[in-house]
Amino acid sequence: MHNRRANENRSNNLKFNGHELELVVKTLDKMKTTIDIIYYLMEHENSESFVLLIVTAKDLELNHLLDTQKRETDILFEIDKEESLYVILCQDTKVDGGYRFAERIIHHIESEKGNETYCTVMEIKSTYYTPQQIILKLLETFIKAKQTNKTGEIIYRSLN
Repeated sequence: MHNRRANENRSNNLKFNGHELELVVKTLDKMKTTIDIIYYLMEHENSESFVLLIVTAKDLELNHLLDTQKRETDILFEIDKEESLYVILCQDTKVDGGYRFAERIIHHIESEKGNETYCTVMEIKSTYYTPQQIILKLLETFIKAKQTNKTGEIIYRSLN
């Protein structure tokens, strides 16, 4: 008879390690209320889809680069300064606009000699998923990209 905890039977892709779980908690703390407000705008003010872009890069001041590249309506979240991990919420943006923005960010990172760059773009088209589910799906996709060494690539996901 095996005495294994229930979650040990799950695939490695379906759970977070301790460090990743800390990032999930930080991201939830920093972004949940803002997504609640964006949902209100989507439901009551005819706002359309929005895009979340999560990015990390080593060897450059990513915060400054992102701050200079984002639009006035985009919201920049510093999730973990030590890890150089940031999320940008792009209001009233569809995935093609978010993807082009991510391409521009990656280009600037590379021109500034940044490395180990990971980027995930997620379009949210409706208020079907809770803010917590959106953040978990965003981080799950991002972490999988890091685990599979998708450095320099833009990983795309859409939620309807």
